[in-house]
Amino acid sequence: MAWLEPLFDVAFDAPDGIARLRQLVLTLAMQGKLVPQDPKDTSISELLNQITEEKSERGKAGRIRSPRILVPVSEAEKLHEIPTNWKWVRLGEFAEYNGRENIEPEKIKKNAWVLDLEDIEKETSKLLYRATYSERESKSTKSTFKAGDVLYGKLRPYLDKVIVADSDGVCTTEIVPIVPSKAVIPEFLRWLLKRPAFLAHVNNLMYGVKMPRLGTDDAINSAHPLPPLEEQKRIVARIEELMSHCDELDRLRQRQAEKRAATRAATVRQWLAGDDAAAALLRKNFSTLVSTREDVAELRKAILQLAVMGKLVLQDPTETPASVFLKQVEAEKARREKEEGLRTSAEPSVGADEQYCGTPDGWSYGRLGNLAKFIDYRGRTPKKVGAGIPLITAKNVRFGYISREPREYVSNSEYNEWMTRGFPRVGDMLFTTEAPLGNVAIIDIPEKFALAQRVICFQFHAPAMAEFLKIVMMSEILQSRLLTDATGMTATGIKASKLKEIPVPIPPLNEQKRIVARVDALMRLCDMLEQSIDVAQAKQAELLCAVMARV
Repeated sequence: MAWLEPLFDVAFDAPDGIARLRQLVLTLAMQGKLVPQDPKDTSISELLNQITEEKSERGKAGRIRSPRILVPVSEAEKLHEIPTNWKWVRLGEFAEYNGRENIEPEKIKKNAWVLDLEDIEKETSKLLYRATYSERESKSTKSTFKAGDVLYGKLRPYLDKVIVADSDGVCTTEIVPIVPSKAVIPEFLRWLLKRPAFLAHVNNLMYGVKMPRLGTDDAINSAHPLPPLEEQKRIVARIEELMSHCDELDRLRQRQAEKRAATRAATVRQWLAGDDAAAALLRKNFSTLVSTREDVAELRKAILQLAVMGKLVLQDPTETPASVFLKQVEAEKARREKEEGLRTSAEPSVGADEQYCGTPDGWSYGRLGNLAKFIDYRGRTPKKVGAGIPLITAKNVRFGYISREPREYVSNSEYNEWMTRGFPRVGDMLFTTEAPLGNVAIIDIPEKFALAQRVICFQFHAPAMAEFLKIVMMSEILQSRLLTDATGMTATGIKASKLKEIPVPIPPLNEQKRIVARVDALMRLCDMLEQSIDVAQAKQAELLCAVMARV
């Protein structure tokens, strides 16, 4: 099987390549292609016949219930070819599903091992925690198990939680103890239940919508390829060897990702601190430091951070400072208070200790409540209809843009009764106050629409500042501030009274425009980077598929 080794190099570079390689290993193993067959091995059919005869004799003697008669595996159930000394058999023929007694809680010893589903990691089936009964003292009935039993998570079986017990214990009844016969070793049975073909089969059989489970009859009648006992041992040894190699690749990939992230973060921090050499280093090693979609996401955060700290474009000392601009905003606010009855307001000044982005030359700070009118339609929900005037809620406001999905509507009469607090206009900013907290978008919907459910509209006294303030609101430093001021346990949200007092940095108006243009250009570059990464990963995945197809 030396030809299998080169696959590891290809899988390492492909997205989900290592996971797919694990699946291939199990698929090959259960087709008899992972280790050579040995004609000296005892036929599995002989061993199964012995087991059947022994069960029959014990049943006649009354020592066990009469064995359940299972129909032979049909040709349609045989999903692939197997070696001649293997046999397709049903699980109930070579193992006892749910083969242990239950036990009431008062009979469980304090030091007994108690296994729950959350103690097993999904997919890897690693044991995460070993609890004793004294730690949990559950009041529910448990299943008992013995060392060597295969413990199978029947609740949400697609989570692929299967372990071999290394000692006696008890478990939730959502974990089924499977007692292997002498025709199968426990470790091989575990891999049988984790193979991709069985997982796919189980997914088609689950019952229950909220709590899907594998039914007992379906499990007992499931068909499995079974090799001779000696070959099972060789297969398990080879699987574990290859899975260990996959584990090493996973760890190596994780270390590389962590090193790349740490180097990028340190470089960006130096850049933010004004180190021009760090910017040059980032440019020089760009393809190494930014090679995944996750890396691009971090780059987007850095761009926004640089923007709100005044480090993305140069300041121009000849420009009118932001303090003058804010006086114009204050005058417009006063006019609206007098003529329109505007009531949105906040503390007038921002102390030096609140100027969290520093103060580049010409910059000032203002509070959101002094920069915009808050049009707040939170509270009750308008009555929805199948067609009519569009309704925009928090579900439509994404991080940086408005999605028209889901499409919801109100009637014209409901719109007239509902929209009494003000009308959003193109160029205003929408902000989600909870579920999710902190999504912002500039309104680009020309037709009239209703607003409701966890959304506030910021109608700025100087509409020209909206695009820059969207960048501020999306920056990590402002998002962190929102979380600091938020309340609530199940749904974290921020009150309008807190939101109004949040200070934001304000550059000169012309600099705002340059920053917005620069951010837009860099975000387009990020879009192109993501596309190129997708193309590269698709090629890597295609290469892996091509190589795997030859197996």
